[in-house]
Amino acid sequence: MSVVMRWLVAVGLALSLGACSTVKGWFEMDDEDPKAPAKLEDIQQTVKIKKLWSHGVGDGQGDGFYKIQPRVSGDMIYAAAADGDMIAVNRLTGKVAWEAETELPLSGGVGVYGDALLLGSSDGHVLKVDANSGEVLWTSRINGELLSSPQSNGSMVLAHTLDGKLQGLDFDTGELVWTYDSNVPVLTLRGSSSPVINDSMAYVGFANGRVLAFDIATGGVAWEARVAIAQGRSEIERMVDIDGTMALMGDELYVASYQGRVMAIDVASGRKLWQHNVSSFSGVSQGFGNVYVADEDGTVYAYMRTGQGERWQQPALAYRRLSRPTPVGNYVAVADFEGYVHVLSQVDGEIVGRVKADGDGVRADMASIGDVLYVYGNSGDLIAYEITPKD
Repeated sequence: MSVVMRWLVAVGLALSLGACSTVKGWFEMDDEDPKAPAKLEDIQQTVKIKKLWSHGVGDGQGDGFYKIQPRVSGDMIYAAAADGDMIAVNRLTGKVAWEAETELPLSGGVGVYGDALLLGSSDGHVLKVDANSGEVLWTSRINGELLSSPQSNGSMVLAHTLDGKLQGLDFDTGELVWTYDSNVPVLTLRGSSSPVINDSMAYVGFANGRVLAFDIATGGVAWEARVAIAQGRSEIERMVDIDGTMALMGDELYVASYQGRVMAIDVASGRKLWQHNVSSFSGVSQGFGNVYVADEDGTVYAYMRTGQGERWQQPALAYRRLSRPTPVGNYVAVADFEGYVHVLSQVDGEIVGRVKADGDGVRADMASIGDVLYVYGNSGDLIAYEITPKD
């Protein structure tokens, strides 16, 4: 099946995850669709959510169902839009350091290494940009659409494309050095995971439900771990993509797959440390001794990093197409398809705060430093919120 056909099926599936109510009653007599997004109930707001600053960034995620991520580095936060616009903002003051245009249809980013920003385009370009000025240092054309952030260790730039290739480019010149071609299933979700860099090694999740460890210099595979096993008769039932963000903490890599598991992997050997059944397309994060993941059904889970099981779950946000949970201060935040940001207690998962950030929704990973949460909405609003307990 062509990439275009996979795209059409994947977008249809993604929309169906939270918008099944549009076909309610077509094939059944029930008055209620069990997968309709949950209505938001009133909550007791016990946190103060203060907007510190906001800026518009081009057309945001555009029309391609992208998840272009903002990236914090030092005192700066960088964001890019699908129409090629980029912005650098001092995260402490909200002052814009620079704005630039690439004139390319951006779809993946932002990766950061030192003074370089790394981005990818829907027409197969990888860009290295000067983080101090927004000047494009080099552009390299590779095969495949980039839907995740290119990453680097200062020697190589790794780019993971929608067609299942991982490509290594020289950091200084952009010259293609090596290519790894994975076995892509007939149907995939519209997305690809961003490489996780650890010194000379990189860990990458693929659409076949496997995580591979690569020697960055050569592209050689050090180990392979199976996170999910394709099951079922139809190709849709057998989809086990690893598209969401993975998290590295010490010697442990945390990863989740669609229709599969959340798993902790020992990065030295690829050995599975623990696992739990889950289906996630947004990925995992870690903090407070927990591993956080939002299931496709909208349940937010906190699992103990020790592997001793579930600490809590929050099911009140059913089928609201949640973003990756993001620890911020003493809390955990998730955003949804209507643009609401929900603040949960890291102790028991209770929803303790809520704010509407973007009427077009929020898909991209949020970022945080201390008590400040950075949200990049689908329409292009980049917003900083301070989240603190109420007096």
